[in-house]
Amino acid sequence: MHLEDRLNKILIIDFGSQFTQLIARKIRELGVYCEIISHNKISKKKYLDDDIKGLILSGGPLNVYQNKKVKFNKKILNQNIPILGICFGHQIISKVMGGKVKQSKSREFGLAKVKQVKNSILTKNFFTKGESNVWMSHADEVTKLPKNFDVIAKSSNSKLCVVENTKKNLYGIQFHPEVTHTNKGKIILKNFVFDICKLRKNWSAKDQKAKLIKEVRKKVGNSKVICALSGGVDSSVVAKLLSKAIGKKLICIFVNTGLLRKNEEKQVVNTFKNKFKINLIYVNAEKDFLSKLKNISDPEKKRKIIGNLFIKIFEKYAKKIKNVKFLAQGTLYPDLIESKSVTGSQTSKIKSHHNVGGLPKKMNLNLVEPLKYLFKDEVRKLGLELNLNKEIISRHPFPGPGLAIRMPGLITKEKINILKEADYYFIKALKDNKLYHKIWQAYAALLPVKTVGVMGDNRTYEYLCLLRAITSEDGMTADFFEFKKTFMQSISNQIVNNIRGINRVVYDVTSKPPSTIELE
Repeated sequence: MHLEDRLNKILIIDFGSQFTQLIARKIRELGVYCEIISHNKISKKKYLDDDIKGLILSGGPLNVYQNKKVKFNKKILNQNIPILGICFGHQIISKVMGGKVKQSKSREFGLAKVKQVKNSILTKNFFTKGESNVWMSHADEVTKLPKNFDVIAKSSNSKLCVVENTKKNLYGIQFHPEVTHTNKGKIILKNFVFDICKLRKNWSAKDQKAKLIKEVRKKVGNSKVICALSGGVDSSVVAKLLSKAIGKKLICIFVNTGLLRKNEEKQVVNTFKNKFKINLIYVNAEKDFLSKLKNISDPEKKRKIIGNLFIKIFEKYAKKIKNVKFLAQGTLYPDLIESKSVTGSQTSKIKSHHNVGGLPKKMNLNLVEPLKYLFKDEVRKLGLELNLNKEIISRHPFPGPGLAIRMPGLITKEKINILKEADYYFIKALKDNKLYHKIWQAYAALLPVKTVGVMGDNRTYEYLCLLRAITSEDGMTADFFEFKKTFMQSISNQIVNNIRGINRVVYDVTSKPPSTIELE
């Protein structure tokens, strides 16, 4: 019997929202176990397990009029357990219970102000002087309240923004409490989990580690596993987790693509082979990657070429090692969200991550991705539980395709060398000024633009370097870091004065959304 099978839990029914796992993450942070299931699968279930003490219906890209696409078992609302509907889930509850949902006259996307109408257990300690700032994302709204429901709160464009039926334990909210932009949104989930569902804390990073180790052992059996190691936080945690789970059956492979940061290959080999004593194979495939990427400028093609070549290398070594059936990767939940639907619901694809949408359709190795439902901050906590040192745990994220997606346009050896130096100076300056750990991710990029400059009495015509530094909790939403003018002047001068090939530096002040963190 699995650990999670013995736990009372919250079940989240996913209707395709890109924020569904954020709900799960917030609940796990509260110390309560939860699971996610697609609405397609839950519609086929005749009953719910006894250990499910509360249900949450997620948001989603559909609307309640799309009956053919939305499969929802109406009997779920009569299970005598508390149910919370968020955004689309709120609309489903209202419609099924006899209310009306129509297209909004004015859509609400982004920050909105919600005003309290009535006291509720769900919104206890949520409002300040009867108001709260929340994050909305909807084009439909509940226009008629179902029978025996009360209005708890309203916004300017959603008069029935928070509703409840305490006798049936049904609650609906139009905004998203799971995103960081909703002020005190976690309080809503806390009230639902502890005060309404009556659950107690039963989950921690230690439980997470035990659960993942059991899952890996069950899936892998007696087979050997190759781990794609990059030296970043995610793959390092996967390597340590698998080492705990299967010991000597783990073989890590570190591939030098030629697109790594300055001196990165030396640091990774030294750390994992010499310090951690993990079985590590170093592969220098720089020529192969740069040859395949020659004359390629399309970002999706770059990712797919890199993903395919990685797999070919891993499959080649799997044949040499023998009895290798699995490939372990440090795929995280945001990677899955941006690349494809995670639960089978209708989520929008944003871009193919090299290790998700970038993989070839046919592979000789089966994937092991123990972190695929976790966010970066959860992975870091797991890493500490696995006794990884803080130097590795606190590293900024670095994409698998490396510098390839930080130089839009064609990839050349000259541009790679220029970008390596720019990145080195930027990251070193952050560390020297004690800013590195205040920032979630930072990098330098080389734009496919040359500009005129003047140095001394000479004209220059060189590349434009873009710097990006963001703050975030989970990589799903992000904002730019506000540097002091003196720092920006200093790093700009360092890059331009020390690197031949760059004569102009700009700083990216775009949040996510609307942009993504990486350029490609």
